Amino acid sequence: MRKKSLITGITGMVGSHLADFLLANTDWDVHGACRWRSPLDNVSHLLDRANKEDRLYFEYADLNDQVSLIGLINKVKPDYVFHLAAQSYPLTSFTAPIDTLNTNILGTCRLMEALRLAMEADSSYKPVIHVCASSEVFGKIPPEKKPKTGIHEECPFHPASPYAISKVGTDLLGRYYAEAYGMTVMTTRMFTHTGPRRGDVFHESTFAKQIAMIEAGLIDPKVMVGNLKSLRTYADVRDAVRAYYMLVTVDPIPGEYYNIGGSYTCEVGDTLNTLISYSPMRDKIEVVTDPARLRPIDADLQIPDCRKFKTHTGWEPQIPFEKTMYDLLDYWRKRVGKGESFLTR
Repeated sequence: MRKKSLITGITGMVGSHLADFLLANTDWDVHGACRWRSPLDNVSHLLDRANKEDRLYFEYADLNDQVSLIGLINKVKPDYVFHLAAQSYPLTSFTAPIDTLNTNILGTCRLMEALRLAMEADSSYKPVIHVCASSEVFGKIPPEKKPKTGIHEECPFHPASPYAISKVGTDLLGRYYAEAYGMTVMTTRMFTHTGPRRGDVFHESTFAKQIAMIEAGLIDPKVMVGNLKSLRTYADVRDAVRAYYMLVTVDPIPGEYYNIGGSYTCEVGDTLNTLISYSPMRDKIEVVTDPARLRPIDADLQIPDCRKFKTHTGWEPQIPFEKTMYDLLDYWRKRVGKGESFLTR
């Protein structure tokens, strides 16, 4: 019998790429949890498989509805759970803190409870569970306190947004259920990861979208930006989902927690310059700071130490930063070329 995986948030950037990876590299059935109103843009290429039930199944559930989660787990009984669903936009969390905390903290708790109850009812059921936290839990680390080797797993949490606070709760809940109930739960703090299908509320993706719209003559040659001095370490989303697969298949250790990230570090402004350099409009593009894009407080020294995860699994990032950025820009060029309309955010 084939193994069954469950991806919460399958319609998001990471969830959709993880579905691609599992369908291409395993013989597992892939069940994707999504809300009935979730946009299907990121999984449009998979809908034919889902319609044919060709190892791919969409399951309706909501992190804010306990009954739906209990029903989902009892129906699917997944061998592997990738909990990716979240309110994932840090800037939005400042204006919607309660929704962010409810979805990310209580939603994770509801999912863990659904899994715990299923395991309690069937002692032979022992799923391997990945809880996705975030590097944002480390927040705004003062330069003098940043470890020379990068942010390691034991660095103190100093969350700098309601989103980051919610991910601290998510992180701790994963470890709690492993320690309290013997569940095989691992938690990850993935640093910036991007590529095709990245939401346009994130800095590198809104840069790419604006450049594509400028090239198409849809907006003036001005790229609106926030804080360009913030330091980020980038990974490609396709490397990230390969890491998540290795997390649950390479000697999973209950209660462990890992930092995962890429190997290319630069300021956000350098990321913008890289994207602009790929455009034939590069000499005409003006960069304009938009106060609405600035966070009240920013997590601005995001450099990871990933030795723990790499030593345990052998994972290494493979896709260069330049390819990630080019593929992201090409993704937006294709969407703009199809005549889609976008908010200028």
